[in-house]
Amino acid sequence: MPEVAATAARTALRVAVIGGGPGGLYAAALLKRLDPAREITVWERNAPDDTFGFGVVLSDETLGGIEHADPVVYTALQDEFVRWDDIDIVHRGVRRTSGGHGFAALGRRRLLEILHERCHSLGVELRFRTEAPPVAELMRAYDLVVAADGVHSLTRGAYAEAFGPSVEEHRCRYIWLAADFAFDAFRFEIAETEHGVMQLHGYPYSRPSSDHHPSTRPAGPQNQCGASTVIVEMREEVWRAAGFAELDEQGSVERCAKIFADALGGRPLRSNKSAWTTFRTVVNDRWAHGNLVLLGDAAHTAHFSIGSGTKLAVEDALALAACLEEHADLAQALGAYEEERRPVVASTQRAARASLEWFENLDRYLDQPSHQFAFNLLTRSRRVTHDNLRLRDAHFTESVEREFGCPSGTPPMFTPFRLRGLTLRNRVVVSPMDMYSAVDGVPGDFHLVHLGARALGGAGLVMTEMVCVSAEGRITPGCAGLYTGRQAEAWRRITDFVHAQVPGTAIGVQLGHSGRKGSTKLMWEGMDEPLEDGNWPLVAASPIPYKPGNQTPRELSRAQLTDIREQFTAAAWRAARGGFDLLELHCAHGYLLSGFLSPLTNRRTDAYGGSLARRLRFPLEVFDAVRAVWPEERPMTVRISATDWADGGTTGDDAVEIARAFAAHGADAVDVSTGQVVADERPEYGRSYQTPYADRIRHETGLPVIAVGAISSWDDVNSLILAGRTDLCALARPHLYDPHWTLHAAAEQGYEGPGVVWPMPYRAGSRRPQTGRTDAPKPRLTLGT
Repeated sequence: MPEVAATAARTALRVAVIGGGPGGLYAAALLKRLDPAREITVWERNAPDDTFGFGVVLSDETLGGIEHADPVVYTALQDEFVRWDDIDIVHRGVRRTSGGHGFAALGRRRLLEILHERCHSLGVELRFRTEAPPVAELMRAYDLVVAADGVHSLTRGAYAEAFGPSVEEHRCRYIWLAADFAFDAFRFEIAETEHGVMQLHGYPYSRPSSDHHPSTRPAGPQNQCGASTVIVEMREEVWRAAGFAELDEQGSVERCAKIFADALGGRPLRSNKSAWTTFRTVVNDRWAHGNLVLLGDAAHTAHFSIGSGTKLAVEDALALAACLEEHADLAQALGAYEEERRPVVASTQRAARASLEWFENLDRYLDQPSHQFAFNLLTRSRRVTHDNLRLRDAHFTESVEREFGCPSGTPPMFTPFRLRGLTLRNRVVVSPMDMYSAVDGVPGDFHLVHLGARALGGAGLVMTEMVCVSAEGRITPGCAGLYTGRQAEAWRRITDFVHAQVPGTAIGVQLGHSGRKGSTKLMWEGMDEPLEDGNWPLVAASPIPYKPGNQTPRELSRAQLTDIREQFTAAAWRAARGGFDLLELHCAHGYLLSGFLSPLTNRRTDAYGGSLARRLRFPLEVFDAVRAVWPEERPMTVRISATDWADGGTTGDDAVEIARAFAAHGADAVDVSTGQVVADERPEYGRSYQTPYADRIRHETGLPVIAVGAISSWDDVNSLILAGRTDLCALARPHLYDPHWTLHAAAEQGYEGPGVVWPMPYRAGSRRPQTGRTDAPKPRLTLGT
């Protein structure tokens, strides 16, 4: 193997490419174009005209990169593309169309032909029907080896220890087919069969000939009628129940054409060595090993429902070629390539996973009204949002809003929502945030200003931090409480301020007990770290410390459980007298009640441990006791951790059952968070990353939910609410950044109405301040030099 550190990237004259798909071919063409002296060989095991898909989609962004890098390829692609703007969604016989989306597609075979021609014209050697030599041999003989050998990459497998691959198989079966006519839009069609739900994804990739006239009769040759990709997808259990496992290729093709006869206008489907498969998400810890680098599906995959596979591979090729030009050292070039591409790919994979999981759980949304169902589908990946969909197709978006019940000119986030006897004037919640600023549990001036400012800021509901039910139940010495009369009086001062100064804004209290996570330092002194001195004893469901070095709690006895239940009851009574409008029971984040719910923290062998029903017993006893003293007309919610993000912990299935149990005991809503239960959790962070758990609970239980977790923009709030994935959105950090977040969201959307009211002293600031001029006149003449 060449000494990588000594190999100059720009003079890497011998390049081997394994795999003749679009990514590998385009990388070869670019590298040869940038340095004609390079000797580049591509090995492809299949024949030149073999291809196992039909159409591919490329974005304008990708095309722009191709235009700058290779105008010859760009021009050839431009001549072939089919472009369209509309997306049709057919659900229970109703078609909803949304426009302004802008797609471009062409046949995969034609794309490969263009790239073959370009490679030949540049002098790249293409070896078809030829297996590549062993990778180790190529690495010794060539300066650079590009592994573009697809999702089943043998190269990645051979060097698994170096690349650290992870391959996750998903829950749906799908098959790639084609129809010999051109859809007039990107089409999603849902079929509810006796065996379960199936879906069709279809889009055109070849235009009809100029003398072709549309007909509902079976299509003629492709060059007359155009062509479309058709993907049929369904859950594994539906696929088996429908008998597809017993059908051969032709039998599957005919069955799919029959199921989706309406979408196809009675026309047949065709295959090309098409087989049912399950999608695999590929992730690698590293993309380079010595002078070997992964590209395209060998490095990463993204579900076909967001149309990014070929796009990512082509963009990988562009980035790899650019980095090899920009860095003299090969190791630096390959490192720069991975550094540039990894965050882009990770973002795409998050969107693709959201889209994939939406289709896996499609049956969850079937009863939604037709416009909301269509909006939900369009925004499933979070790449399309309420705001940019309104820009693309205002008429469609307004139809969704009317069906939802938004008054004219009112964004979804400013529609009211009722919980028991409390009507919230908008859907924004200031999420509970520990401030660690109380003295002996007493909230002071800081809390008055902190919570008062956020109430003045326009949110429909402002929540306190977790308010502890005893001194021993505090997380830190700075945590607030409701276990003394003095504390209750201090809280009354705050609720009185909110009700007097911001009438119509609700303030809620979150009650909790730290359990095994107590007696720790203030967050900024060392989060979850034990105190240096002044510790108090801890109690929990089981004697398991939160982290090594933290205090081991005592397992609660039956008598102590009764005492703690009474502490919650007393705190709730004080909260009611203190003027709070809503009470939330904190059963999340590894605190005491959460510790009973999770199998990782509850190892009890008595009636309060074991099965989920038994682990629920104490939290439900506390809930019942609190509900009994909490005023009947005021709502009560529960915050849960819907997953522990750890093997053997609480799962999404468990979360649904936990929510059902609390609903049966009178909970008015569930505040759906995740994690923070065990220190070795492995969260999957990302934008709105906890929302799918809220979405599932809402649709499977019918219980209102509050979504929380990396929801940061008013556009996200509008999108989540209008799609029916949540009823309320709780935001934490955005309200630390901007106490008037909700007022500013209204101003930025041009909204004035009952959903948010500017305090009279602030009304002069209800419009964005003017800024310095940024549109200075441009020079009328540009003089050459």
